Amino acid sequence: MLEVQHLIVSLAEPSHVQAQIISKALGEMGISKVETHPNGEALLSRARESRPDLVISAYYLPDMTGQQLLQQMRESADLSGMPFILVSSETNPERLEPIRQAGSLGILPKPFTSGQLDEALANALDFINTESLAMEVDTDLANVQVLIVDDSQTSRRHVRAVLERLGFEHFTEAASGADALPLLESESFQLIIVDYHMPGMDGCELARHIRQNSAQGRTPILMITSETDHDRLAEVEAAGVSACCDKPFSTNKLRDTIRELLQEY
Repeated sequence: MLEVQHLIVSLAEPSHVQAQIISKALGEMGISKVETHPNGEALLSRARESRPDLVISAYYLPDMTGQQLLQQMRESADLSGMPFILVSSETNPERLEPIRQAGSLGILPKPFTSGQLDEALANALDFINTESLAMEVDTDLANVQVLIVDDSQTSRRHVRAVLERLGFEHFTEAASGADALPLLESESFQLIIVDYHMPGMDGCELARHIRQNSAQGRTPILMITSETDHDRLAEVEAAGVSACCDKPFSTNKLRDTIRELLQEY
């Protein structure tokens, strides 16, 4: 099991001063192997060679944004599963939401506290050290059919990567609630994972349809969402969603939630 002091970190930060601050903070956590790059392309090129355990990036880089860097990682066969943490003073939700969707394990402000960094690193270690659920549930995970419904292909790819680490093997994907409807009619699923915000039929409406109008009305539904509005979350619960996880989510939280759902249902 990898421990924090053994992490190899690749950092994209154009500011020499900021790079020193982040490297010093990582050093105080016990991390001594930090390789700094002035732009995104330099990090990507080096990461393909050195295979770091974790990528940390600023949002604004000379050649791309942190979102574009993460997007390129997720679309690359050799970097798609690499853990990522954003460190940025950017607060615009429209710019940060795609990074959450792509599975960033932490979004830290500038400046960040040691507690915030510790939590993000813990999420990264949870992801890296994830073990299969196979020995903890009575269900044969190799036979479980999982439906993932999310309008972000990058988000679907990340969720699937985590589920594969947990031992799941069979996945069907849909880009919207409407796209999921015919799949629910033609196939049988033992676990359904949905996003909240999707064009057309959102995750809440899809959950309500499954509970009221589908033969799979007793299938566990897990919603992974960045939604924080209490009224909307109450509506989600009323629609029949079995459990919710935040975006970005803790791998251990997701693991525990899925284990409970499989045992309960």
